[in-house]
Amino acid sequence: MSDTHHAQLDWDERGQPLSRSYGDVYFSQENGLEETRYVFLANNDLAERFAALANGECLSIGETGFGTGLNFLCAWQLFEQQAPAGARLHFVSVEKYPLRHDDLQRALALWPELAPFSAELLTQYRAIHPGFQRLLLAGGRVMLTLLIGDVMEQLPQLDARIDAWFLDGFNPAKNPQMWTPELFAELARLSAANATLGTFSSAGVVRRALIDAGFQMKRVPGLGKKWEVLKGRFIGNPTGEGKPWFARPARPAREKHAVVIGAGLAGCATAASLAARGWRVSLLERHAAVACEASGNPQGVLYLKLSAHGTALSQLIVAGFGHTRRLLERLQRGADWDACGVLQLAFDDKEAARQAKLAAAFPVDLLASLTREQAETLAGIGLPAGGLFYPDAGWVHPPALCQLLAAHPLISLMTHHEALQLQRDNGQWQVLAGARPLISAPVVVLAAAAEIRRFAQSANLPLKRIRGQISRLPASPASSELRTVVCAEGYVAPPRDGEHTLGASFDFHSDDLTPSAAEHAGNLELLMDISTDLAERLQVDQIDPAQLEGRAAFRCTSPDYLPIVGPLADAEAFSEAYAVLAKDARQVPDVPCPWLPGLYINSGHGSRGLISAPLSGELIAAWLEDEPLPLPRAVAEACHPNRFALRKLIRGAGSPT
Repeated sequence: MSDTHHAQLDWDERGQPLSRSYGDVYFSQENGLEETRYVFLANNDLAERFAALANGECLSIGETGFGTGLNFLCAWQLFEQQAPAGARLHFVSVEKYPLRHDDLQRALALWPELAPFSAELLTQYRAIHPGFQRLLLAGGRVMLTLLIGDVMEQLPQLDARIDAWFLDGFNPAKNPQMWTPELFAELARLSAANATLGTFSSAGVVRRALIDAGFQMKRVPGLGKKWEVLKGRFIGNPTGEGKPWFARPARPAREKHAVVIGAGLAGCATAASLAARGWRVSLLERHAAVACEASGNPQGVLYLKLSAHGTALSQLIVAGFGHTRRLLERLQRGADWDACGVLQLAFDDKEAARQAKLAAAFPVDLLASLTREQAETLAGIGLPAGGLFYPDAGWVHPPALCQLLAAHPLISLMTHHEALQLQRDNGQWQVLAGARPLISAPVVVLAAAAEIRRFAQSANLPLKRIRGQISRLPASPASSELRTVVCAEGYVAPPRDGEHTLGASFDFHSDDLTPSAAEHAGNLELLMDISTDLAERLQVDQIDPAQLEGRAAFRCTSPDYLPIVGPLADAEAFSEAYAVLAKDARQVPDVPCPWLPGLYINSGHGSRGLISAPLSGELIAAWLEDEPLPLPRAVAEACHPNRFALRKLIRGAGSPT
């Protein structure tokens, strides 16, 4: 697929970017900074509003047209100047054609006074692929959610309450398909009460359509050659929530203290997302350290198993991959991670046909189709076939990522604490080990994989465990020429600390975590399928599987292979509240969901935890803080714990899957 995903730019004699597609400038050629500060910052009263934020409060800005990021960087700069240290900024921006990294770097070099902010944005500006992409800046105090795609495909998927709008984008005369009543209706749907709006356009058709959508608009003097611009305020009624079983629970009224049970990747990510928002987090772990179970492998792979049909799982994978990939920039490359790329072999005709559809559906900077010869050149070893190459992917040392996420002054890691029971008492959750109380807090997040079934409140969730075993193979000088992760039915990674990680087995029946020689032998067979050349370099025929080192752990997965992330409801009360659905699934009873107040779950990530767990931590935080969701609303609902109870009601007394 050609690179039609990115902005096609021309550069004028002053070094400023022009859009080849729209024949328009990205910002004023005379006074770009002043125009942004006047049209968007001043006309939304942002200096005063930032200064008025209380500790822990967040202001959300929405923008149509991210472009070079100039408006965002100016807003971030003003936020740093005016807002109290404990306040947060959430910036949501749509962009159909994102700039390539080198183009963005060149454009932002025009504004030296924004250099500290530009530098951090450029560090995080990785894996900006179609859909929702969450970037964490200023230690998580500033959140940027980019919606990559057409504005009328992306905004309807957003779940947010926006306090101030930057209505930007190329001139209405050159980009009329954006400046439409349908867009303005979306702005109204997403607006908080009294949300403000600024735009450089003063066109009558724009002003009248915004008024029709519920905005009170007025023309104000422009800047420089621009006679007039528009500013406004939303005076319509904010729209209500949709289906009550996916509505947002009331925000916890008590102190911001949460207990997170389980210090694997899901638990550490949840703790990090909450701590970045000022929560004090008690992270409970039954072992002696973080990442002692499924998150403890020496190398995990950023493995993107996608669908060409835009399924909820595929959207989650693209968004989660980008988020994790940006987090990895904070780790030591080579020791803790490597963006060496991942090659998925087209090992049979069916897989080759699947890959051809993916290559047609996704941009080349996410995945590219390679011939066998190209794949061998890239990987550095002989291969049986070509396949798909993911250039931004690679391997990670999961314990290092967990340690990074848990290393926040507001997170207290409590090891050798095994939670066995939960009970609600006086607005708090009591966490117990048998009769012995461990800790209490108004909020608890269950992130202990399938072990969460031990709690009565989550015992009905259909989680299952799948045993997986990896093998560790000492690298040889010849095997060390492997330069990228290669996957078929199994995977093998380039060496870390002198060892290749090879895996992984799938066993749906065993509860024994002792590594077995039989599964080491099975992993060696997987290696033969990946590359007989690499197997020969490792002298696999001389290896005794019984002498191999490795580790086994349980993956935890759900029947639909999506994780289970979000607030928990009382199962029995839920069935009673929505019993009518068993007779008519089209009904939407006006009955509030019987939430278990302050109880949340982040589990069921299967073999995709590296990709889905960190972003799911952001999703938990968004539920708790009433923030813009980091995923399309439909994807968040597809991951919601209530989906199983809902399906069970609709299908009668059959399977909850």
